[in-house]
Amino acid sequence: MIILPSKIILFAVAGAFLTGILCSLIGSFIVRMNLSSLGFCMSHAAFAGAALGVVLSFSPLMMAMCFSTVVALILGPVAEKAKLDTNVVIGIIFSLMISLGLIFLSFSPGAAMSSTALSILWGSILGITIEDILRLLLITSSIILMIVLFFKEFQAIMFSRKMAEASGINTKPFYYMILFLTGITVALSLKLVGGLLVFALMINPASSAYQFFYDMKKITIFSPIIGVLCCFLGILLSFFLDLPTGASIAITSSLIFGLSVMVSPKRKRG
Repeated sequence: MIILPSKIILFAVAGAFLTGILCSLIGSFIVRMNLSSLGFCMSHAAFAGAALGVVLSFSPLMMAMCFSTVVALILGPVAEKAKLDTNVVIGIIFSLMISLGLIFLSFSPGAAMSSTALSILWGSILGITIEDILRLLLITSSIILMIVLFFKEFQAIMFSRKMAEASGINTKPFYYMILFLTGITVALSLKLVGGLLVFALMINPASSAYQFFYDMKKITIFSPIIGVLCCFLGILLSFFLDLPTGASIAITSSLIFGLSVMVSPKRKRG
């Protein structure tokens, strides 16, 4: 049995706790707005940016953040000006990002066996630093504060964007804010879950919470709780079975979602 330094374990636990809250909070908005493919697209945008960072010997995290942020900023305006459904634009950007990511990795030296490249794909929780934790804490606190301050506006937009606009709410800033925060969330979650699986941590816990509640307040409270549970159980699974952390968290969150569907009061009523 490998004994890990207490400092590494502490950082891993803190990173898992914050990432579980962060991804699940954003996921509760994405799922309610039927933009599940947004998390998929953003995860691959971050993956492409991080891969480019490997090629250029630049910070993969910063490049991932740049890519996901740019995609978030152009996604809304492009969809509206082109008069296309957001999911159509997301699908196009997704195929572009995954292609770029694979091309960038093919140019990096020893990409197939590179530990950096593998950490981008599958996550590397033991590589989390105090700087990563501070970034996660900052963005998590910011999102919680924005939800508290503008909960009514976000709730109106999630229920119906057209009705929210009819009631006098300028929905664009809030809608674009959700896109932007999704991009930042994905980039900051790379080290824990990896670029190819981070969307699972955004969608599955939130979808599990939706199986039990109709009230948006309860969903935004219980989604992070389920997200943190998925992270901790996934990490334990990865340690005991020597599996990639990101894959273990994704599997755990999928199993919890499946279980929640089976015991959901909504399913029984249906």
